[in-house]
Amino acid sequence: MILRVTWVQPEDLVGHELRQAAEDGRDASAIAARWQAAGGPPAPRTAGASSTPRPDLRPLAERLLDELSTLETPLAPDEPTSLSAIRNRAPQPPAHRGRSTTEGGTGEPASLRDRLHAAWLGRAAGCLLGKPVEKLPLPAIRALARAAGNWPLSSWFTAVGVPPDLLAAHPWNRRSAPTSLAENIDGMPEDDDLNYPLLNLLLLQRYGRDFTTADVARLWLDELPAGRTFTAERVAYRNLLDGIEPPLTAVHRNPFREWIGAQIRADVHGWTHPGDPAAAAAQAYRDAALTHTANGIYGAMFVAATLAAAASGAADVHRSLECGLGVIPPRSRLARAVRLGIDTARTAADFDDVADRLHAALGGYHWVHAVPNAALLAAALTHADGDFSRSICAAVSGGWDTDSNGATAGSVAGLLAGHPDRLPERWTSPLKNRLSTSIPSFDGIGFDTLADLTHLEAVHP
Repeated sequence: MILRVTWVQPEDLVGHELRQAAEDGRDASAIAARWQAAGGPPAPRTAGASSTPRPDLRPLAERLLDELSTLETPLAPDEPTSLSAIRNRAPQPPAHRGRSTTEGGTGEPASLRDRLHAAWLGRAAGCLLGKPVEKLPLPAIRALARAAGNWPLSSWFTAVGVPPDLLAAHPWNRRSAPTSLAENIDGMPEDDDLNYPLLNLLLLQRYGRDFTTADVARLWLDELPAGRTFTAERVAYRNLLDGIEPPLTAVHRNPFREWIGAQIRADVHGWTHPGDPAAAAAQAYRDAALTHTANGIYGAMFVAATLAAAASGAADVHRSLECGLGVIPPRSRLARAVRLGIDTARTAADFDDVADRLHAALGGYHWVHAVPNAALLAAALTHADGDFSRSICAAVSGGWDTDSNGATAGSVAGLLAGHPDRLPERWTSPLKNRLSTSIPSFDGIGFDTLADLTHLEAVHP
């Protein structure tokens, strides 16, 4: 029996790297022809491994991956990876306005702890909403929700009232369905979209704000189970175990380096820099560089800066998104996609229409790629205009990486709500103030405790 480890076996990576080459303008036609002539499969459509094991292709796959890495992309001038080059190309960051207003003359950020509490709850609720439909195509998401009388999406997904033949045609996410439908939610189940904020809270506690990318790697090896990593994170983890050091961990046989993984790790960097988007983005960069390059890094910086602005208590959602765009190269594909998402949301009254336009424009990307998901996130937040329920429901109802987009939308909208009591109880009550995780020392922790711990890092000099 062959053991298949998803997301890292070379014969499953070649198709993804060929797709990445097509996206970033490298001419890989000759390499693609050799792969196809040998019977090499295309990139797996949704999962981390192709349907039929081909270990016989591994030696060729390793050679081709190395050859592909030598091809230069013509997009490099507009999509650099070094922090200095990113800063040189990005617009001037918005002026630093301080962390927030103060109360009582103590210098304590006014209500920052409450905003952080709402952000943790929002991230969990948005993630949980998207979990059962992760990997499903957009028409399937709409059909399942409509069958339950839940479209436009306004509450948790449910199997109650959904015809069996529809469930058979579009099954829920296998791992998530037992813990993320309305009829079975019992606290917040484990998810990588919550594991990474926990890790980054631990990162700040252990290494402080001046942590290095190598510190991120050390923390992962100490605290993060390898089996709880996916896509670029799993490749980087494998590279670390092979003795490859950052930042080479992000590029060695890693076709997922522009996917969404770094973006879902950015929240704590934004939460702990209220009012300072540039500093939040720089901190997110040092985290992201372990696993990602170019647009993969921009997604993390964009989210961190957006959250930093929202955490200040002085910016609305539109100003926050503007701050996010201010820290990334404006001619990059991710920046263009974010602007497309914002512009589309401003011109369409129905969010289904917004989602359809984005899928038509960006549907060629993999469903986990940072570019389309950043566009959808920005569109959902813009269209909802700060409303919490509309923000997470729009982000999830637009498809692609539903749990990740729901989580980030909930984080932003939670900050903007400003207090956990301002989040609708239908989203927060099922969480039961309990988070499950495989990150040591955090399993079963309450969101109120996480708010306290994050607040300590946010106000730490």
